[in-house]
Amino acid sequence: MASPRQRAARWRYVQYAVLVVVLLAILFVADWGQIQRAFWNWELVKEQFPRVLTVALKNTLIYTACGFAFGLLLGLVLALMRLSSVGPYRWLATGIIELFRGLPALVVFIALSVGFNLAFPAYEIPFGNLGVVTLALGLVGGAYMAETIRAGIQAVPKGQLEAARSLGMSHGRAMVSVVIPQAFRIILPPLTNELILLTKDSSLVYILGLSLSGYELTKFGREGMNSASNLTPIIVIGLCYLLITVPLSIVVRRMEARAERAR
Repeated sequence: MASPRQRAARWRYVQYAVLVVVLLAILFVADWGQIQRAFWNWELVKEQFPRVLTVALKNTLIYTACGFAFGLLLGLVLALMRLSSVGPYRWLATGIIELFRGLPALVVFIALSVGFNLAFPAYEIPFGNLGVVTLALGLVGGAYMAETIRAGIQAVPKGQLEAARSLGMSHGRAMVSVVIPQAFRIILPPLTNELILLTKDSSLVYILGLSLSGYELTKFGREGMNSASNLTPIIVIGLCYLLITVPLSIVVRRMEARAERAR
Protein backbone atom coordinates (compact mmCIF):
# COMPACT_ATOMS: atom_id res chain seq x y z
CA MET A 1 0.00 0.00 0.00
CA ALA A 2 1.37 3.40 -0.99
CA SER A 3 2.40 5.79 1.77
CA PRO A 4 0.82 9.29 2.00
CA ARG A 5 4.05 10.77 0.58
CA GLN A 6 3.91 8.41 -2.44
CA ARG A 7 0.22 9.23 -3.04
CA ALA A 8 1.02 12.92 -2.86
CA ALA A 9 3.87 12.46 -5.36
CA ARG A 10 1.61 10.54 -7.78
CA TRP A 11 -1.09 13.23 -7.52
CA ARG A 12 1.56 15.87 -8.23
CA TYR A 13 2.71 13.98 -11.37
CA VAL A 14 -0.91 13.69 -12.55
CA GLN A 15 -1.31 17.46 -12.22
CA TYR A 16 1.93 18.02 -14.17
CA ALA A 17 0.71 15.67 -16.91
CA VAL A 18 -2.67 17.44 -17.18
CA LEU A 19 -0.90 20.81 -17.36
CA VAL A 20 1.40 19.57 -20.15
CA VAL A 21 -1.57 18.17 -22.12
CA VAL A 22 -3.46 21.47 -21.82
CA LEU A 23 -0.41 23.49 -22.92
CA LEU A 24 0.22 21.19 -25.91
CA ALA A 25 -3.46 21.42 -26.90
CA ILE A 26 -3.29 25.22 -26.85
CA LEU A 27 0.02 25.17 -28.73
CA PHE A 28 -1.30 23.05 -31.61
CA VAL A 29 -4.91 24.27 -31.78
CA ALA A 30 -4.37 28.03 -31.54
CA ASP A 31 -4.00 30.13 -34.68
CA TRP A 32 -0.86 32.00 -33.63
CA GLY A 33 -0.87 34.23 -36.68
CA GLN A 34 -4.39 35.45 -35.91
CA ILE A 35 -3.51 35.90 -32.23
CA GLN A 36 -0.47 37.96 -33.15
CA ARG A 37 -2.51 40.14 -35.52
CA ALA A 38 -5.26 40.65 -32.91
CA PHE A 39 -3.04 41.36 -29.92
CA TRP A 40 0.12 43.01 -31.24
CA ASN A 41 0.33 45.35 -34.20
CA TRP A 42 3.69 47.15 -34.38
CA GLU A 43 2.30 49.90 -36.57
CA LEU A 44 -0.32 50.75 -33.93
CA VAL A 45 2.30 50.63 -31.20
CA LYS A 46 4.58 53.06 -33.07
CA GLU A 47 1.62 55.33 -33.85
CA GLN A 48 0.11 55.48 -30.35
CA PHE A 49 3.04 54.92 -27.99
CA PRO A 50 4.21 58.59 -27.88
CA ARG A 51 0.73 59.76 -26.84
CA VAL A 52 0.46 56.90 -24.33
CA LEU A 53 3.50 58.33 -22.56
CA THR A 54 2.84 62.06 -22.94
CA VAL A 55 -0.93 62.00 -22.31
CA ALA A 56 -2.33 58.79 -20.83
CA LEU A 57 0.54 57.75 -18.53
CA LYS A 58 1.15 61.34 -17.43
CA ASN A 59 -2.54 61.85 -16.55
CA THR A 60 -2.70 58.53 -14.69
CA LEU A 61 0.26 59.56 -12.55
CA ILE A 62 -1.26 63.01 -11.89
CA TYR A 63 -4.67 61.59 -10.93
CA THR A 64 -3.08 58.97 -8.67
CA ALA A 65 -0.69 61.43 -6.99
CA CYS A 66 -3.47 63.96 -6.29
CA GLY A 67 -5.85 61.29 -5.00
CA PHE A 68 -3.16 59.72 -2.81
CA ALA A 69 -2.07 63.08 -1.34
CA PHE A 70 -5.65 64.05 -0.47
CA GLY A 71 -6.42 60.56 0.83
CA LEU A 72 -3.31 60.54 3.03
CA LEU A 73 -4.22 63.90 4.58
CA LEU A 74 -7.84 62.83 5.05
CA GLY A 75 -6.76 59.46 6.46
CA LEU A 76 -4.49 61.13 9.02
CA VAL A 77 -7.27 63.46 10.18
CA LEU A 78 -9.80 60.60 10.39
CA ALA A 79 -7.32 58.39 12.27
CA LEU A 80 -6.69 61.12 14.87
CA MET A 81 -10.46 61.67 15.17
CA ARG A 82 -10.95 57.93 15.70
CA LEU A 83 -8.39 58.01 18.52
CA SER A 84 -9.87 61.15 20.09
CA SER A 85 -11.40 61.03 23.56
CA VAL A 86 -14.24 63.23 22.26
CA GLY A 87 -17.16 61.00 21.33
CA PRO A 88 -18.65 63.04 18.40
CA TYR A 89 -15.25 63.09 16.67
CA ARG A 90 -14.99 59.29 16.93
CA TRP A 91 -18.56 58.78 15.73
CA LEU A 92 -18.15 61.13 12.77
CA ALA A 93 -14.86 59.56 11.72
CA THR A 94 -16.28 56.04 12.06
CA GLY A 95 -19.29 56.99 9.93
CA ILE A 96 -17.12 58.47 7.15
CA ILE A 97 -14.73 55.50 7.17
CA GLU A 98 -17.48 52.88 7.08
CA LEU A 99 -19.37 54.77 4.37
CA PHE A 100 -16.49 55.08 1.92
CA ARG A 101 -15.03 51.64 2.67
CA GLY A 102 -18.43 50.11 2.02
CA LEU A 103 -19.19 51.88 -1.26
CA PRO A 104 -17.64 50.75 -4.57
CA ALA A 105 -15.25 53.35 -5.96
CA LEU A 106 -17.40 53.56 -9.11
CA VAL A 107 -20.41 54.67 -7.04
CA VAL A 108 -18.32 57.42 -5.41
CA PHE A 109 -17.18 58.64 -8.85
CA ILE A 110 -20.79 58.75 -10.12
CA ALA A 111 -22.04 60.47 -6.95
CA LEU A 112 -19.43 63.21 -7.26
CA SER A 113 -19.58 63.68 -11.03
CA VAL A 114 -23.38 63.48 -11.45
CA GLY A 115 -24.94 63.62 -7.99
CA PHE A 116 -23.09 66.75 -6.88
CA ASN A 117 -24.30 68.77 -9.87
CA LEU A 118 -27.89 67.62 -9.32
CA ALA A 119 -27.78 68.41 -5.60
CA PHE A 120 -25.93 71.74 -5.91
CA PRO A 121 -26.61 73.10 -9.43
CA ALA A 122 -25.22 76.52 -8.51
CA TYR A 123 -21.82 75.14 -7.50
CA GLU A 124 -19.01 73.20 -9.15
CA ILE A 125 -16.22 71.09 -7.70
CA PRO A 126 -13.01 73.17 -8.07
CA PHE A 127 -10.48 72.23 -10.78
CA GLY A 128 -13.08 70.42 -12.92
CA ASN A 129 -12.46 66.74 -13.65
CA LEU A 130 -9.15 66.78 -11.77
CA GLY A 131 -11.02 67.96 -8.66
CA VAL A 132 -13.64 65.21 -9.06
CA VAL A 133 -10.97 62.54 -9.48
CA THR A 134 -8.94 63.82 -6.54
CA LEU A 135 -12.00 63.88 -4.28
CA ALA A 136 -13.25 60.45 -5.37
CA LEU A 137 -9.90 58.69 -5.10
CA GLY A 138 -9.04 60.60 -1.91
CA LEU A 139 -12.32 59.70 -0.16
CA VAL A 140 -12.06 56.00 -1.02
CA GLY A 141 -8.33 55.78 -0.32
CA GLY A 142 -8.54 57.98 2.78
CA ALA A 143 -11.12 55.68 4.38
CA TYR A 144 -8.73 52.71 4.07
CA MET A 145 -5.63 54.71 5.00
CA ALA A 146 -7.34 56.05 8.14
CA GLU A 147 -7.56 52.55 9.60
CA THR A 148 -3.98 51.79 8.55
CA ILE A 149 -2.68 55.00 10.17
CA ARG A 150 -4.74 54.38 13.32
CA ALA A 151 -3.24 50.89 13.63
CA GLY A 152 0.25 52.33 13.13
CA ILE A 153 -0.23 54.96 15.84
CA GLN A 154 -1.53 52.32 18.24
CA ALA A 155 1.49 50.12 17.43
CA VAL A 156 3.89 52.77 18.76
CA PRO A 157 4.70 51.91 22.40
CA LYS A 158 2.85 54.16 24.85
CA GLY A 159 6.15 54.80 26.61
CA GLN A 160 7.22 56.95 23.65
CA LEU A 161 4.33 59.36 24.21
CA GLU A 162 4.83 59.35 27.98
CA ALA A 163 8.56 60.06 27.57
CA ALA A 164 7.82 62.99 25.26
CA ARG A 165 5.25 64.38 27.70
CA SER A 166 7.74 64.03 30.55
CA LEU A 167 10.12 66.28 28.56
CA GLY A 168 7.51 69.02 28.65
CA MET A 169 5.92 68.51 25.21
CA SER A 170 2.21 69.10 24.81
CA HIS A 171 0.08 66.14 23.67
CA GLY A 172 -0.21 67.54 20.15
CA ARG A 173 3.51 68.28 19.86
CA ALA A 174 4.39 64.80 21.12
CA MET A 175 2.07 63.22 18.56
CA VAL A 176 3.46 65.27 15.67
CA SER A 177 7.15 65.04 16.64
CA VAL A 178 7.40 61.54 18.16
CA VAL A 179 4.43 59.22 17.62
CA ILE A 180 3.25 59.95 14.07
CA PRO A 181 6.74 59.74 12.45
CA GLN A 182 7.26 56.32 14.07
CA ALA A 183 3.78 55.21 13.02
CA PHE A 184 4.47 56.11 9.38
CA ARG A 185 7.67 54.04 9.39
CA ILE A 186 5.58 51.07 10.56
CA ILE A 187 2.81 51.49 7.97
CA LEU A 188 4.90 52.34 4.90
CA PRO A 189 4.29 48.92 3.23
CA PRO A 190 0.47 49.03 3.51
CA LEU A 191 0.45 52.67 2.41
CA THR A 192 2.43 51.70 -0.68
CA ASN A 193 -0.11 48.95 -1.36
CA GLU A 194 -2.83 51.57 -1.15
CA LEU A 195 -0.95 53.65 -3.72
CA ILE A 196 -0.99 50.64 -6.09
CA LEU A 197 -4.74 50.21 -5.59
CA LEU A 198 -5.38 53.90 -6.27
CA THR A 199 -3.33 53.66 -9.47
CA LYS A 200 -5.71 51.00 -10.73
CA ASP A 201 -8.82 52.80 -9.40
CA SER A 202 -7.81 55.87 -11.43
CA SER A 203 -9.08 53.90 -14.46
CA LEU A 204 -12.62 54.78 -13.28
CA VAL A 205 -12.03 58.26 -14.64
CA TYR A 206 -13.46 56.86 -17.88
CA ILE A 207 -17.01 57.61 -16.65
CA LEU A 208 -16.27 61.35 -16.77
CA GLY A 209 -16.71 63.10 -20.07
CA LEU A 210 -13.03 63.71 -20.73
CA SER A 211 -11.44 65.37 -23.73
CA LEU A 212 -8.44 63.65 -25.33
CA SER A 213 -6.02 65.75 -23.27
CA GLY A 214 -7.59 64.33 -20.07
CA TYR A 215 -7.47 60.65 -21.05
CA GLU A 216 -5.79 58.30 -18.61
CA LEU A 217 -4.43 54.87 -19.54
CA THR A 218 -7.64 52.82 -19.53
CA LYS A 219 -9.70 55.43 -21.39
CA PHE A 220 -6.91 55.80 -23.94
CA GLY A 221 -6.72 52.02 -24.42
CA ARG A 222 -10.49 51.63 -24.83
CA GLU A 223 -10.71 54.40 -27.40
CA GLY A 224 -7.70 53.04 -29.28
CA MET A 225 -9.14 49.52 -29.31
CA ASN A 226 -12.52 50.72 -30.59
CA SER A 227 -11.03 52.83 -33.38
CA ALA A 228 -8.50 50.22 -34.56
CA SER A 229 -10.60 47.07 -33.86
CA ASN A 230 -7.43 45.61 -32.38
CA LEU A 231 -6.36 44.73 -28.84
CA THR A 232 -2.86 46.20 -29.19
CA PRO A 233 -3.75 49.46 -27.33
CA ILE A 234 -5.07 47.42 -24.39
CA ILE A 235 -1.85 45.39 -24.28
CA VAL A 236 0.23 48.60 -24.37
CA ILE A 237 -1.65 50.30 -21.55
CA GLY A 238 -1.51 47.05 -19.55
CA LEU A 239 2.29 47.14 -19.86
CA CYS A 240 2.23 50.78 -18.69
CA TYR A 241 0.26 49.82 -15.57
CA LEU A 242 2.81 47.09 -14.86
CA LEU A 243 5.57 49.67 -15.35
CA ILE A 244 4.06 51.58 -12.39
CA THR A 245 2.85 48.79 -10.12
CA VAL A 246 5.65 46.20 -10.37
CA PRO A 247 8.42 48.52 -9.04
CA LEU A 248 6.07 49.61 -6.23
CA SER A 249 5.38 45.96 -5.36
CA ILE A 250 9.14 45.28 -5.24
CA VAL A 251 9.57 48.28 -2.91
CA VAL A 252 6.81 46.92 -0.65
CA ARG A 253 8.41 43.47 -0.45
CA ARG A 254 11.81 44.98 0.39
CA MET A 255 10.31 47.20 3.09
CA GLU A 256 8.47 44.23 4.58
CA ALA A 257 11.67 42.15 4.53
CA ARG A 258 13.62 44.97 6.20
CA ALA A 259 10.91 45.35 8.87
CA GLU A 260 10.99 41.58 9.46
CA ARG A 261 14.79 41.63 9.91
CA ALA A 262 14.53 44.56 12.33
CA ARG A 263 12.21 42.62 14.70
